[in-house]
Amino acid sequence: MKTIRLNNGIEMPQLGYGVWQITPEECEHYVSEALNVGYRSIDTAQAYYNEEGVGEAIHECGIPRRELFITTKVWISNAGDERAARSIDESLRKLRTDYIDLLLIHQPFGDYYGTYRAMEKAYKAGKVRAIGLSNFYDARFVDLAENVEIKPAVV
Repeated sequence: MKTIRLNNGIEMPQLGYGVWQITPEECEHYVSEALNVGYRSIDTAQAYYNEEGVGEAIHECGIPRRELFITTKVWISNAGDERAARSIDESLRKLRTDYIDLLLIHQPFGDYYGTYRAMEKAYKAGKVRAIGLSNFYDARFVDLAENVEIKPAVV
């Protein structure tokens, strides 16, 4: 599968399977099917309420974890240093993995600077391989990117 190189050197598959609007009850089944037909990148989010289904599917699939690329997103209700840090650990638990390949701030609301600081700490701790932003307006993206230690992954 073709990949793209993120700004920190991490390789990300160009084609991924997104689980937005897949119910928690159906998520494990559909992710398992996606993995069986060759998908290696799975995109979920805290706000989709189906991280556990993704986690179960990747746990049961038999594919080595290093061959999978898992993306999830921190939701606005978890904004800020402390809430985001707790939510990252909760996502790791639900996804049944020791690390997340790409962690994004889902939307630019609430204390997204605090959220990003928590993501930087998770990155430095090895809980996350790449961090970035989702659904950010141009000006907010540039403002944050110019004022953080670890530059957001550009996807």
